[in-house]
Amino acid sequence: MEIMMFVVADPAVDVGPVDEEAVAEWDRLRAEQGVLKRAMRLRPADEAVTVRVRGGQTIVTDETVVTDGPFTESKEWIAGYDLLEVDDLDHAIELAKGDELARHGALEIRPIWPLNGEE
Repeated sequence: MEIMMFVVADPAVDVGPVDEEAVAEWDRLRAEQGVLKRAMRLRPADEAVTVRVRGGQTIVTDETVVTDGPFTESKEWIAGYDLLEVDDLDHAIELAKGDELARHGALEIRPIWPLNGEE
């Protein structure tokens, strides 16, 4: 099963700097196991732009609104993601527990819904 594991940064969590070597090692091991398909970091949230289209509503009528900043009004923000091929959700949770980045925020695991609708 394919899952997306979002790396959620939380500036309120201060456990020291991220151990970049541990992150690289986690990625290397998961790639060797054939689990990690792709891992990417995202630019900081203050560089994000959010686009919303709201037709038929009084606040915004049939126009596009572009705002600076991330999607949510939150101190937490998506800092990156891993695309993983796992056996099941329990497998994904076990992998996440060993990820250095879980100590610095959160890892949100979501199964991927294939475009062709197959489960």
